[in-house]
Amino acid sequence: MTISMYQASAPVYLQYLNSVSGLLDKAEAFAEAKKIDPARLLDARLYPDMHPLVKQVQIFTDQATRGMSRLAGSEPASFPDTETSFAELKARIARAIAHVQGFRPEQIDGSESRDIVMKTPRGDLTFKGQQYLLAFSLPNFFFHATAAYAILRHVGVEIGKMDFMGGMPR
Repeated sequence: MTISMYQASAPVYLQYLNSVSGLLDKAEAFAEAKKIDPARLLDARLYPDMHPLVKQVQIFTDQATRGMSRLAGSEPASFPDTETSFAELKARIARAIAHVQGFRPEQIDGSESRDIVMKTPRGDLTFKGQQYLLAFSLPNFFFHATAAYAILRHVGVEIGKMDFMGGMPR
């Protein structure tokens, strides 16, 4: 049995976009129950040189939206990084979900050998589609999702592995 590029990307992005949205719901409820200023949670980080929660979520959503766009051969979607509340982060995730859902399998399938060139401050990074998805986009996506989860666990939000995994497809 083979797996298509669409199957390896869109459902994975969607599962974890939804799960991180659920983590943010729990974090917001935690802040309210414990009478903690939500800004303290949004600014929380695991270590001083790491990004805070809000930036982890922003980068996480960028990986999904830009990943799907690049695999489809279209201009990468970009959202301004202006979120300062749980509601705004959840709205960003909702926009990312809508963006990912906007692609059809035929736009992504066959992208294994598509040339993908990413412009970075350190120079261009060049990938083939499959290498980009499996060695760059998904690992970065999971890194930032995991960092967001770890920050929330670190500050005391009662979440576990199944919260991180979200509604797994059957």
